[in-house]
This record gives sequence, structure tokens and C-alpha cells, in this order.
Amino acid sequence: MEERLLRKIEALRKVLYQNGTTYCLTDARVVAMSQELDRLLNEYQRIVTNKQMSFW
Repeated sequence: MEERLLRKIEALRKVLYQNGTTYCLTDARVVAMSQELDRLLNEYQRIVTNKQMSFW
């Protein structure tokens, strides 16, 4: 699951970069992608933190 999430994050990051250079950074498409990337990054951070907490 963690590896799949990282692949999604990286793919979305690439698309976001491409769209950010094509459209204005305040374009609704770019903002929506950025928000989705934030959501995925938060989910990944939550998984990593929970793993570390369960280690102790």
C-alpha cells in the first residue's frame, strides 16, 4: 500500500508540475491537483507515523 501511494504521489507531482508551467498557478485545475497531492502526502505521512509509533 505504501509503495503504491508513493507511485501515485510521484505521478501526480509530475502532472502538477507540467500543468503548473502550462497554466496559471491559480487555475482551478492546478489548485485541485495541488489539493489532491496535499491529501495524498498527508495520508502517506499518517501511514509512516503510525508505523513508527507501532514500532515503539
